[in-house]
Amino acid sequence: MSGFEWAQVRERFAAEARSERPDLALLCLLVGAAADPAGGEGGLDAGQIELDRLAGQVPYRPGGPAAWAEALRELLGERYGFRGSAADYDRLDSSLLDRVLVRRRGLPILLSVVWVEVARRAGAPVYGVALPGHFVAGFGPPEDIGRQVLVDPFDGGRLLTGEDADLLVTGATGAPLEPSMLTPAEPLEVVMRILNNIRSWAAARPERSDVALWAVELALAVPSHPARLRYERGQLLVRRGDFLGGAAELEEYAGLVEVVDEGTAERVRGEAFAARSLLN
Repeated sequence: MSGFEWAQVRERFAAEARSERPDLALLCLLVGAAADPAGGEGGLDAGQIELDRLAGQVPYRPGGPAAWAEALRELLGERYGFRGSAADYDRLDSSLLDRVLVRRRGLPILLSVVWVEVARRAGAPVYGVALPGHFVAGFGPPEDIGRQVLVDPFDGGRLLTGEDADLLVTGATGAPLEPSMLTPAEPLEVVMRILNNIRSWAAARPERSDVALWAVELALAVPSHPARLRYERGQLLVRRGDFLGGAAELEEYAGLVEVVDEGTAERVRGEAFAARSLLN
């Protein structure tokens, strides 16, 4: 089975990100295809099929939010062993949905995607919750926080009390939990957070500038992305030897920021000039 070309992955990702109702699972699987294009269409299908298979094993409408949460904990956390550990933060695989479905290990946000996508397919009122520093899943009516049940997929789907959630936020930020932090995370918010994690992983490993580049290019395909991603892409292109492409990207970024920060624009144009000089 033939794999994807990088342009195909980027185009599919951009089209899905711009759609009226972006498919979170598909976006995450396309991130995995960027990491390993050899899987092709079959790799995307395999991930969706596995999510469907797991959803088919959830008990039929077990009850209220707490019963749904417990059913998913028993299935995914206990029976299939989905959870995370400190070592998972050192692995790129932990940010790729297709690999998380195979290894049953991953970062909190990817494990939460598994919980959400399996539970959603089974009919549960479920959504991701982007707590600062630790992503979790929520069950219950999203408009009624008082009935919300939070679970931590990284800890095997452990049900969280209000005090547990407050401790997670306080430990990450030093500030208490605010009700605004409990709102459902939109698919594009989730995928941008995943791409940010991948970019951070690659930034600590200069030899993996290839990963940094495809992650930033996918992030640029998300509507309303931060302009600074253009600067990051320009730097990466220069680092990888594409001096003309990098210089052009840096100049584009300089043009974007010039109206608000002339000093930064001038500095970035200097970087673009230096990149072009490397050709001589």
